[in-house]
Amino acid sequence: MRQTVLVLALTLATGAATAQTWSVEDRKLPEMGSSAAQLLTPAKRVEYGSMMLAQMRHYNLVLDDPMLDRWLSGTGANLGKHSARPADSFRFFLLRDRQINAFATLGGYIGVNSGLVLAAQNEDEVASVLGHEVAHVTQDHVLRSVERSQRDQLPVLLAMLGAIAAAQAGGNSSGNAAMAIMTGAMGLAQQRQINYTRSGEQEADRIGMQTLIRSGYNANAMAEFFATLQNRMRANSANYYGEEPPEYLMTHPVTTNRISDARALAQQYMADPAKLKTGAPIGAGIGNTNSLLPSSLRVSSTAMAAATAAASASSGPRGGDFAFAKERLRVLSEEQPGSSLREYQAIEKRGALTDAQRYGKAVALMRAQGGANIAQSMELLRGLAGVNAGNLWIRMAEAESLSRSGQTGGGDAIYLQLLREYPGDRAVSLTYADSLTNRQNKASAQQALQVLRPLEDKLPDDPMYWLSLARAYQAAGDEVRAGLAFAENAYVRGLTEQALVQYETIKRRTDLDYYARARADARIAEIKPMVLELRRQGLEDPDLHGRKQDPDGF
Repeated sequence: MRQTVLVLALTLATGAATAQTWSVEDRKLPEMGSSAAQLLTPAKRVEYGSMMLAQMRHYNLVLDDPMLDRWLSGTGANLGKHSARPADSFRFFLLRDRQINAFATLGGYIGVNSGLVLAAQNEDEVASVLGHEVAHVTQDHVLRSVERSQRDQLPVLLAMLGAIAAAQAGGNSSGNAAMAIMTGAMGLAQQRQINYTRSGEQEADRIGMQTLIRSGYNANAMAEFFATLQNRMRANSANYYGEEPPEYLMTHPVTTNRISDARALAQQYMADPAKLKTGAPIGAGIGNTNSLLPSSLRVSSTAMAAATAAASASSGPRGGDFAFAKERLRVLSEEQPGSSLREYQAIEKRGALTDAQRYGKAVALMRAQGGANIAQSMELLRGLAGVNAGNLWIRMAEAESLSRSGQTGGGDAIYLQLLREYPGDRAVSLTYADSLTNRQNKASAQQALQVLRPLEDKLPDDPMYWLSLARAYQAAGDEVRAGLAFAENAYVRGLTEQALVQYETIKRRTDLDYYARARADARIAEIKPMVLELRRQGLEDPDLHGRKQDPDGF
């Protein structure tokens, strides 16, 4: 119950961008003179966004994978630098959920469900959604949502208190009563913002499409993905899929008008790039005459020519990467390796697997482990390598399969070559370091540390980095630095109280050097007030509840 209340509180507090049904006729845009920017400093917005991501990691909702992160962050960075505010920082992350959904929140944090990528036909369609979410950030829709939600703060908080009381009262119906109260609170907050979010969705579509075109993607991708969602919705209504409607449709309703509007915009941009070059209002000629849109949103004739050419292609600048990313995601979003193998068996019944699908099957076989599975995985990858020379996805998987089969020399040769080609690359470095650490000998662990240490300044908030570093220190026999890295991993994953306990435990060791003690002291001073505030709000770590670690209760 507390976890549900916390997620609700974070949703309301961070003002995740939501939407309601809208129509083409409703053209009014959000007021441009909003005082929302005065509510939170840019640094505070990033702090809240980071807190939300940490809490989502706490509940194991985030799918962290170096290769998938590499693809998504690359796609997102391309969109970000061509957005309305290219100087802003954006953080893109994947969620395990196979429902179709995406959202933006404070600080430029943008989450994408696995299901959305799996539903897309190409990278352009994913980019159209990401561009839309980027526009929610650059147009301050999220921040304005926070400002407007303050008007409803008291009734919503009272409703949440009622939910907590109902949950604590016990009884078979207490959980249902609490959920009913919280649902009512959410309904109140959403209903009060319905007119605002309608116009916000329209603006995000328009600004997002311009970002899409500037980034070199297919201008028709937005309409194509909307059509895909509409077809899925119709199939669901006929109970064809036997599943709930996509979550994305709850926050980004798709109508026939919205699809035709997106198609008209795409045709207009390709037919008359001068409209954007001269700063004409987005959507001019199809009903939008709002002159308050930023005049700085322009596209050069060179960029427009490239975008027009891209519109005839089926995939964007990294279309090849998308196909492999999609198949890797198909495997890693399943909890059991056997489930993804069954998926590939079903796909094979409909026809021969593509190269990307054969790669996905090889990854699924590796996850299933077992000598026969590893051998079959290696055979698939060898065949793929012969016709996909230089493909990073295949080379990384081939190195991993060699290492898993005990042929570490062959795997290391590939990893070292990749490090020369991609120096400091997060995906290559973390994967190679983990391969070295898994051998459980000090010499290999020291090699892993040599790969990892140079990345610390680049990846201060990366839980995968800290876990990899902790395991390497542990295998190398350095328990103090392993403990510090494990504590930092807990902290960036949102396990604030556990991180504090771990730092306090390390501080009691008698073998600390000056650096280790100073680091532990600094982190304790920073984290303890956070834990006290969480406890004041009644949010304790259930894994540590009731434990007393020192006279202060830690």
